[in-house]
Amino acid sequence: MTAKKVGRAPRKRRLPRPAGRPADTGESLRFYYKGNRFKQLRAFVHIVKLGSLSRAAEALFLSQPTISLQLKALERELGATLLERRRRRVNLTDAGEALYELARPLIEGWETLEQDFQTRIKGLAAGKLVIAAGTSTIQYLLPELVRRYRERYPAVHLQLANVTGKDGLAMLRADEADFAVGSMLDVPNDIAWAPVYRFDPMLIMPPDHPLARKEQIALEDLSPYGLILPPQRLSTYRLVDLVFQRAQVSYQVAIEVGGWDVIKEYVAMGLGISIVTGICITEVDRARLAVRNLRQYFPQRSYGVVMRKGKFLRPEAQAFIDLIRPGLLVHRDYDEPGHSER
Repeated sequence: MTAKKVGRAPRKRRLPRPAGRPADTGESLRFYYKGNRFKQLRAFVHIVKLGSLSRAAEALFLSQPTISLQLKALERELGATLLERRRRRVNLTDAGEALYELARPLIEGWETLEQDFQTRIKGLAAGKLVIAAGTSTIQYLLPELVRRYRERYPAVHLQLANVTGKDGLAMLRADEADFAVGSMLDVPNDIAWAPVYRFDPMLIMPPDHPLARKEQIALEDLSPYGLILPPQRLSTYRLVDLVFQRAQVSYQVAIEVGGWDVIKEYVAMGLGISIVTGICITEVDRARLAVRNLRQYFPQRSYGVVMRKGKFLRPEAQAFIDLIRPGLLVHRDYDEPGHSER
């Protein structure tokens, strides 16, 4: 019997690597991620918006190691640390904050490019606009603006989110609202604020009230009478308290209740007097209530447009803002403090 000749197994032929795909080495991966700045910036923006690498990876349908590599490549190329990891969240460094302000409008603009393109060539024939605002803003300030907007852009789905000032800021930061309309007391660093409308503080009381016989009313004149004010957690109450405390004048609160219409109704019933913002005073109110201006004691309240700095405004949003005032917030430099929504 002839012995079989034993030889080496045939070598498997290696298929050529597809063009553009890196070899599975750390060095190649480094150059692969270095070559796509858009992906790096998109990963960075989503990490900051969502607060963690894992959430960013989930939103972009990528693995967490991929997101991490993109971030590291971006930091290496720019020569700066952009994020600091603390427990389960990440915090922006000064360099990261600067880059985020520049990159976020670019990424948001790219992600909505197709929709915005269709809007531009077809006009505002579709789309959605979300505006955050408080009750008094929706009831007294926005109706005429909404009417004009609907006449011009009837196909746009308009949503008015009735929220407090705090919740409105949360919606802006989470990109759940295009912008807000209202007033501000303290303007955070990441928020742009453009006041447009100003209203005087007004004392309202029943027509037969003793103070209604006086044309000029001093702060001390209010002390004997119970005030009807919004709840303490709202800024109107805090502002009233601050003015009385600074003037060292005593005052008493008879009723705490929310809503300007409810307050006006209680005043008309003779249950107390109140200090309200002129925005809620109508001709009907002046016919059934005595109204006096208290601007000499209380500051005006400013109402305007509130938005996140660096926000990419879609055409639907820009069209509404242009109804308020053309070119408003174009330069992102409105940081004037005002008074917060009640």
